[in-house]
Amino acid sequence: MAYPTVSAPYGFKPINLIGGQVFAGQTRELPIASNTAGAIYNGDIVRISSGVIVKETGTTTVSASGVVGVFLGCSYTNPSTGQVLYANSYPGSVVASDIVAYVADDPDQLFKVAVTGGATSTTITPISGLVIGDNLAISQPSSNSTVSGNSNIGAYDSGSNTAFTLPLRVVGLVSETTNAAGNYSEVIVKWNVPYITLTEGTPNVVVYNGGHSYMNPTGNASV
Repeated sequence: MAYPTVSAPYGFKPINLIGGQVFAGQTRELPIASNTAGAIYNGDIVRISSGVIVKETGTTTVSASGVVGVFLGCSYTNPSTGQVLYANSYPGSVVASDIVAYVADDPDQLFKVAVTGGATSTTITPISGLVIGDNLAISQPSSNSTVSGNSNIGAYDSGSNTAFTLPLRVVGLVSETTNAAGNYSEVIVKWNVPYITLTEGTPNVVVYNGGHSYMNPTGNASV
């Protein structure tokens, strides 16, 4: 039997929500600051920084304030034409006052993602089905597709599947792309919850880190 193959990672693709809730394409419009440097691709993970969207680049951990979701495109007034442009990706350094990102921001969102071989790898590395219930890290290659506008980030086994600081929890497997050995090229993941660090003193200091920013009780703390 021939199995479908996954040739490269493709970013995070929303499928449904925890408990079998339907994902009907809902997104939230969140601003990107004018002239923000660096591209953001469809399927990239994003966070809020000082009230605007930026790309999240973490692998085994994410920003202390957490992530807000996955970028699914944007719109802005093209400074060259004066016309509103709808795009699959944000190219970076766009000077416009109305840049809006479309973000799948539900904390219960589930995503299909390809499994790679490491923090910057684009090599598909199938994983055992025993990974259900474990935690994974995010692979963040340095290049993406400027033609399609799609991300090439994925998920990978960091070697410490129970570390509570890891950003992803595996909740399912994609059986269609198993290989002949019975390992899985794609998995279904959700955001892990924020975790706390404690510094003992007078008083003790509790700090919330990572997870989904809507679940982080301390918020962005950058206003």
